[in-house]
Amino acid sequence: MSLDRLYQLTILEYNKRDDLRGEIEDATDVERGHNPSCGDDLSVVLKVVGDKIENASFLGNGCAISTASAAMLVELIKGKSISEAKEIINVFFKVMKGEEVENSDILGEAMLLEVTKDMPARIKCSTLAWHSLKVILEKY
Repeated sequence: MSLDRLYQLTILEYNKRDDLRGEIEDATDVERGHNPSCGDDLSVVLKVVGDKIENASFLGNGCAISTASAAMLVELIKGKSISEAKEIINVFFKVMKGEEVENSDILGEAMLLEVTKDMPARIKCSTLAWHSLKVILEKY
């Protein structure tokens, strides 16, 4: 299977992941992101207890890339410490800038989003939720 086909199938799969969407009871943090060029409007929702992201989800609507990326993100960070989530974000943005990283495996399937780094309209979609999470994590 080609990388392009794997990317397409993964985006479609994560775009349908309703188990990663929705409100979180007793959420501690919510950060909205908006991409006017595509119409994406997503919020990352966290429940942080101590130094651990006990739960994570996202709300809103957007294109398949932005919602799939948000789903990948919340799946990755659930149960992680704040420092682990910060490392994931750091690695993700380095990858999206085309920088070399040794530990890109921590991104899991989100690594497939790298193909959007050279697509100006799509990189905004794939990084929207990640920017929202970065804003949240800067508080910790």
